[in-house]
This record gives sequence, structure tokens and C-alpha cells, in this order.
Amino acid sequence: MRLSDNRVIMKITVSQITRKYEATLRKLEIEIKRRKTAEAKLKAYEGHEKQLMVKARQMEEEVRLLSRQVLLAHEEERKEISRELHDDIAQTLAGINVYLASLEIELTGNTRDLKKKIAATRRLVVDSVDIVHRFARKLRPRLLDDLGLVAALEAFTKDFTKQTRIPVRLKSVSGLDQMNGEKRTALYRVATSALTNVAKHARASLVSVSITKLPDSVRMVIRDNGKGFDVKRDFNRSKRKRLGLIGMRERIQIVGGTFVVDSGPGKGTTLRAEIPFVDGAKG
Repeated sequence: MRLSDNRVIMKITVSQITRKYEATLRKLEIEIKRRKTAEAKLKAYEGHEKQLMVKARQMEEEVRLLSRQVLLAHEEERKEISRELHDDIAQTLAGINVYLASLEIELTGNTRDLKKKIAATRRLVVDSVDIVHRFARKLRPRLLDDLGLVAALEAFTKDFTKQTRIPVRLKSVSGLDQMNGEKRTALYRVATSALTNVAKHARASLVSVSITKLPDSVRMVIRDNGKGFDVKRDFNRSKRKRLGLIGMRERIQIVGGTFVVDSGPGKGTTLRAEIPFVDGAKG
């Protein structure tokens, strides 16, 4: 409606306001419904995600238990083969050598060629006995079971230096054999694997192995002054090296410990393994 001074007054009826309000309300209801649907889907997705996480953790734990069983089975198998090599085959070869020695003494007259053949055979038997003993030690050193972790590591590092001419400085504390056999074996296997890697890849001139006792745990540090490597890159690129490091880490994690690799080109390599000590034991 236009007034005398040209001003315009808009006339809006109640029914128009009501229709407009109802239209807005319908839009609002649709939006609320859409958001509730989206929220329900999100909750369902979150629930599904939680279930997947729980299942993944269960599978991870199952794989860890399976790996532990496989390692224990392998260790028992190594122990059995080592015992058979040492007690049966080596003893048999030693017996043959003694028998040949007695024949050699009994021979007289023009039997020089036969004596030479027997002497050569005896040398072969002696070499075979040494090979069997070395193979048995490599599979499972009896020292680890009979005299403990430190004695086994001392024997291994001494043989390692003899074979590779790489000196190894071994420092350890007493009381480590209060740990159970599984933990001692884990530390021994990690140390031997690490030194084997040093001989194959590091080009190092010195290696140190130290084992210290912390309030509730045992820490083993293996350090070499070799060429080092890019840990992140080699974990991705070198399958063989990655599997070796993963194998060491798995052994330590299985007994409840942690395993860390610190290295870099030209910096050498340091491996740290820390595992819990047996309850109530004092180092």
C-alpha cells in the first residue's frame, strides 16, 4: 500500500508467515534427519574400526605367540642335533681314530705305504672331529647350557676373532644366569647374529659387546666402528639385512624386551637390546 508521501507499507498476512515458517521447519527437519543418518553411519564405522583394531591386535599377538613357539622348537631341534653330533658322531669318529692308531702301531715290515694311508686317514678323522665339534657349537653351544651366557659368549667371540681377525671387547656382569633359558638364549642369538653381520657387511676393525644390569632389566649393547648404513633406507631396500634385523628384534620382543638400531653411513652401528630380568633376581 502506497501512502500520500510515497512510502510503501508491505502487508504480510499470518497465513503467509505460517507457510514460510513451515517450509523452513521442513528443511530443518530434513537436515536434522540427514545429520542423524550421517552420525549413525559414523558411529557404525567407528565401531567397525574398533573391531578391526581389536582383531588386528589379537592376530598380532597370535603371530607373536606362533613365532615364539617356532623359535623354541628350532632351539630344541638345534640342541638335539648338537647333542647327537657331539655325543654320537664325534665319539664314533674318535673311536675309529683310536682303532686306526692301534693298527698303525701293530704294522711291521714292508708296510710303509699302508702306514702312510692309515696316518692320512687318521688326520682326516681328526679334522672331521673338529668339524663336528664346530658344527655342534654353531647349532647350540653346550657352554650356554652347562656354564651360562657369559662363558658361551666368551667362547664365541674368541672363535669369531680367530676366524675374522676382528677383535671383540666383551664386558659383562655376574648373575646373568639367574635369567631363564629363553632370555639367555635370546641375548646369545642376537649377539651371534650381530657379530655375523659385522663380519659380512660392516668392514669394522673393532667390536665391543657390553652387558649391564639395570634395576629391573638387562641391557646388551653391541657397537662396531664399521661403515654403518642408513637404517630407514636399508630396512626398506635390503630384504636380507631387514630380515636379519627383524629376526633379532623379534627374539627380543618375544621375551618382553626392546631392540633399537642406531647407525649411519661412516658412523658405525650400535645395537641395543634390553630385556626384563627375572623377578626378585639381583645382579
